[in-house]
Amino acid sequence: MVHVRDDGVFDAPIDRLWKYIGDQMLHQHDTFTVTKMIEQKGNSMLMEVDLVNYPGLKGMHKETLRMTLNPPKSMDIEFVDGPQKGTRHTHVYTPIGDKTKVVVDGEFFYRGLDDAAVKKSNLAYFEKVFNEDNANVKKYR
Repeated sequence: MVHVRDDGVFDAPIDRLWKYIGDQMLHQHDTFTVTKMIEQKGNSMLMEVDLVNYPGLKGMHKETLRMTLNPPKSMDIEFVDGPQKGTRHTHVYTPIGDKTKVVVDGEFFYRGLDDAAVKKSNLAYFEKVFNEDNANVKKYR
């Protein structure tokens, strides 16, 4: 397990950001695809997903994860099956006027990779997803 913390500031107010996060048709990424919703209870969803593999590994891999949305404050993600089983991270959102700060903090694991590779890959993944979301949420109404 390796601890990873990252942050960024979205160019959108927190209410628009959460509306975008909840819009399943528009909030999508090429690195993350929900393939099956296994269970949904309240604000918690258990789902099967395809994720882009870490650098050096080709293609996608399957994971099962639980995502718990706590709008407008946070989102918790726990990987319950797959190569990242045991990974847990929280995204905390803080309004800053017409912008929103996000802090991602958690413990990450990927079976077969060392800690340095896991940290580097996760930071690159978060940067890519943040940039996609930030561009999309600016246009979102």
